[in-house]
Formats: sequence, C-alpha cells, structure tokens
Amino acid sequence: MSAIKKVVLAYSGGLDTSVILKWLRDNYGCEIVTFTADLGQGEELEPARQKALRFGIRPENIFIDDLREEFTRDFVFPMFRANTVYEGEYLLGTSIARPLIAKRLIDIANQTGADAIAHGATGKGNDQVRFELGAYALKPGIKIIAPWREWDLLSREKLLAYAEQAGIPIEMKHKQGGSPYSMDANLLHISYEGRHLEDPAAEAEESMWRWTVSPEKAPDVAEYLDLEFARGDLVAINGKQQKAHELLARLNELGGKHGIGRLDLVENRYVGMKSRGCYETPGGTILLKAHRAIESITLDREVAHLKDDLMPRYASLIYNGYWWSPERHALQALIDQTQQTVNGSVRVKLYKGNVIVAGRASRTDSLFDSTIATFEDDAGAYDQKDAAGFIKLNALRLRIAARMRVKNT
Repeated sequence: MSAIKKVVLAYSGGLDTSVILKWLRDNYGCEIVTFTADLGQGEELEPARQKALRFGIRPENIFIDDLREEFTRDFVFPMFRANTVYEGEYLLGTSIARPLIAKRLIDIANQTGADAIAHGATGKGNDQVRFELGAYALKPGIKIIAPWREWDLLSREKLLAYAEQAGIPIEMKHKQGGSPYSMDANLLHISYEGRHLEDPAAEAEESMWRWTVSPEKAPDVAEYLDLEFARGDLVAINGKQQKAHELLARLNELGGKHGIGRLDLVENRYVGMKSRGCYETPGGTILLKAHRAIESITLDREVAHLKDDLMPRYASLIYNGYWWSPERHALQALIDQTQQTVNGSVRVKLYKGNVIVAGRASRTDSLFDSTIATFEDDAGAYDQKDAAGFIKLNALRLRIAARMRVKNT
C-alpha cells in the first residue's frame, strides 16, 4: 500500500489498537513496533506485552515505559503554573498527556529506525490533531498512519467482525454491547464519553465514577491539608516531600475520598463539533485552588493580572495540540519567570466536594503587609489622603464625558 517499512504504533492492548495492529499488517505489510505508556492510568500494562507477543511482535520491538514522573513534572506542573483552565471549567487532563505520547513515539521511531507512527484516534476527535501536530513539530518528515481515517470499520459491528475473523480475543463485555463509556485515564484525570452521555440532558450515572465518591456520601468531617510550593510547583503534602507523580496521586486519593473534582462539560472540539464529556480530576482541582492561593500573596498585582489575561490563550494552545509550538514555549518562559517568587504553603480544607482555602503564608516572598492593610491604627504607614488625587485623575475622562452629555442635551 505504501513504501513504509517500519511503524511505531501507540498500543494500549485493548480491542481497538489490537485491531489496528492486525490491520496495519494486512494493509501496509510493514514491521511493527508497539509503544505502551504508563501515565498512571492504574491498569496493569504487562498484558499489553503478552498480547503484542501473541500477535507476532518481536520482543525488542515492544516498548512499555513508565512516564508518570516525566508526565507530572514536565507537563502537568508547568501547565498548573499558569492556572490553566479551558472554557472556564476543563483542566485539560487528556490534552496535556498527548504531547508526551507524541514525543515518545518520535523517540522510539528514531531509536528503531521507523519511518512512520500510527495512532488510534478517530477522525472526529481532538487527539488526532494533538498527536500529529506534536509529531510533525518534533520530526517534520515523519509519516503518520491514522487507521480511523482510512478504513471502513466505522461501526462497532464491523470492528467486532474484523476482530473475530482475525482471531483477536474479544472480551465478553464487548460481545454484550461493550463498556458504557469511552474512557481515557492518566494521573491527572479520567474522562468519560459516549453511550449514555451522548444525550446532553441525561445525568451521568453514579456507577460511572471511579475515583470519587459522590459529595453526598463524602465524610461528614472536613480534612485539612498543608501544601508547600517552591517556584510554583507542589513539593510537599503535610510536610512530606515526595516525587511529583506521588504527590499528584496522593491528592487524587484525598480528593476522591471527599467527592472533589467531578465535572460534566459540553466542550467545543477543535474539529468544530460540540462534545459532552464527564471528568474526574480530584488532585488537579485541589492543586489549582492551592496554587492560586499562594500566588495571591506572592505575585505582584499586574503580574497576576497579566497571567490571568494570558491563561485562556495558553489553555487553547494545549487543547488544540500546540504544546511544541514556539508560542507555547514563549508563554511558558514568561509564566515560569513569574513563578520564581511563588514559594510558601497553603492550608486547604476538603469537605463534600469543596476545596476551601483556610490560610496561606510565605516566609520569603509574601507581598502582604499587615501594617499597611490593617483596619487598626497603621501609625502612618499609609496616608489615606493620597487616594483623593488618584481618584480625581482616574475620574477626569469620566467627568469630561459627563459634561459633554449634559451640554448636548
């Protein structure tokens, strides 16, 4: 079908990517390398190796990589330094994982001499854009195979029939209609789409959620956490320093216990359609709240406002697959420069779906001056008469406009 000799396939070991593996053999006749990423999805990945071996993939062509620390340290944390939220609600759990997967696909292609990569993203979704923009940014001449844009297996029945004919094991849940939702999981979140959720008026079923209890069933007693930040990144929980991915996992556990981080969202996809998804992001929800709290006493007012102005643009870059773009790198450099003084601790209270800030402090970089802000006698630290001139200057244009309106009536 083409001159492609070797392809690196993003391979989960599930039904869809197993079908893709066989389809690549049938249609391209090329050597196949499989890549499976551990991003903290909480699933045993060794079965993916066994399935790849069973399908005839050579052991040296099977890559299963633990990327949890790199994912959290080099992708999640930099994103949270910007307080990134897409369309006012979405914490970009799926979006931020794709540039790392693209990077590793290209690394393996370079290592193995592959001339192409392949992925299982559909032609309707955002992931095809994120994978491919990332791949082209890192290796401009790479060839990309996207089976969902080529094959005619566009219904569940055709996919299952192809799998059965090819001798690909089909789990009983697929034979009985399949899992009720399309899911994506990593250390930052779980997303749910499809089936029951395709009716935007239908409430998500309680049995769908995996990480979080419902707020109604959360403990009746609040739990306090002390979160320590250094240069904008979380470095310790309750005084215990851990690796980045361990800290995020701990926040997920604690947030899930208290029903924190559920979201039901209709978002605007890159390809133009609206799509409903439900998300669980307990750790990210806590982290965002705490990070804004420590910034509130360590960032200059205009710097904080500039970050807020830039954040929607930054969020759109990530959502739309431009992590590896020059503009994202430029924004990241600015954001990271602002974080040099974001050092200190935040106390949060977790209670029935809520993250409540209960205090913040910085021993080194606090800009909060109680001698000026006090409602008591400030001993001359602030001259309240100064406000009169400031107000008159700022009101000048308003007064001129008002006089003109009166004059012209």
